[in-house]
Amino acid sequence: MSKLHLVFGGRVKDPRGHDFEDPSALHIVGIFPDYATAEAAWRGEAQRTVDDAQMKYVVVHLHRLLEPAVDPQG
Repeated sequence: MSKLHLVFGGRVKDPRGHDFEDPSALHIVGIFPDYATAEAAWRGEAQRTVDDAQMKYVVVHLHRLLEPAVDPQG
């Protein structure tokens, strides 16, 4: 089974949370075949925007959403 991961980011209301100011303006970095590739993409975007505390990038484990009972820990 593929372990797909989504990387996206945008401006958040509070840097400690995940409440994005404008979901329609999210920057979709891409969907990646494994965590290592997704993490590299996330790291690149996070480092590029490190001076802007309101910008946040995240990695979403799509494979967990698609089949949560198959891979609850991975």
